[in-house]
Amino acid sequence: MDRKEERLKQLNDIQFQVTQKDGTEPPFDNPLWDFFAPGIYVDIVSGEVLFLSNDKFHSNCGWPSFSRPVHEDALVEKKDNKLMMMRIEVRSKEADSHLGHVFNDGPEPTGLRYCINSASIRFIPKTDMEKEGYSEYVHLVKDA
Repeated sequence: MDRKEERLKQLNDIQFQVTQKDGTEPPFDNPLWDFFAPGIYVDIVSGEVLFLSNDKFHSNCGWPSFSRPVHEDALVEKKDNKLMMMRIEVRSKEADSHLGHVFNDGPEPTGLRYCINSASIRFIPKTDMEKEGYSEYVHLVKDA
């Protein structure tokens, strides 16, 4: 069994449904939509760094929203017409996890809103980043 298969077995039902079956968790009923502590957000499957707390903002959409990824090449964007409207789906590059969608109604300077399912990401507090192997990102995270 490879590493990805091992991690997939550790996911709960909603995490598996969102990341592997392109699902969506309920708005305003997920753990990270209104959570704003300093740290990073990583792919729940691969551990790949996706977003900084510095770039998280209140969008009142019911899901975590970010103005930019840490590394643009960590995300893959795909056209999504599933709901009879054109949207841009966002997936993680390394694990191919469905994360959410990106919209053009975010704050400056990017104007983007990465609307991400809590179930697809894991928050790592700034105080734990070094211990969890993310020390190279500690200097990027602003304190609250």
